[in-house]
Amino acid sequence: MSDKGVEAILATMGEWMTLWFMSFALGMDAFSIGLGMGMLSLRINQILKIGITIGLFHMLMPLGGMTIGKEISVHFGSIAAMIGGILLVILGLTMIRSSFSKSDEPFVHPVGIGLLVFALSASLDSFSVGLSLGIYGAKTWVTIFMFGFMSMLLTWLGLMMGRKVQKWIGSYSEALGGCILLAFGMKILLPF
Repeated sequence: MSDKGVEAILATMGEWMTLWFMSFALGMDAFSIGLGMGMLSLRINQILKIGITIGLFHMLMPLGGMTIGKEISVHFGSIAAMIGGILLVILGLTMIRSSFSKSDEPFVHPVGIGLLVFALSASLDSFSVGLSLGIYGAKTWVTIFMFGFMSMLLTWLGLMMGRKVQKWIGSYSEALGGCILLAFGMKILLPF
């Protein structure tokens, strides 16, 4: 295999790993929210619906962000990658800061319209990440599938663990997700 072939394989593997880590970081936010919600009395079928709904929203929100991000990229060229990196840094810092917030109570219960509002609030950060990735030029369908799948799994895990563990773990998982997003934003801004 030629050097260019090896470089192409390594570049593709690096992109996949980056997307999996980013989907994990976004999923950690959903995990954290699910952990708090899991402290409520929820039936298994409610947990399944919540996970699927949050997974779908974590696909739709980044898709919208990526679409807008690609348009920005066409018009602004190399400056667009800097904007995407800055957005990830801001989002990471916001997640870290909110992990230290005293308010752990959800503002809505995940039933009916409340479930849609809950899923929207849990996935708003994925719009910003999608915007950044659209600017950066990530593969759209692979990215949104990874985001939705990982968010759904981690939401289910958070909801199930929320039934078993104490509330303080939630803030640490959101801080971890924020650190990962911050690191990827810095990687875009300061390529090494």
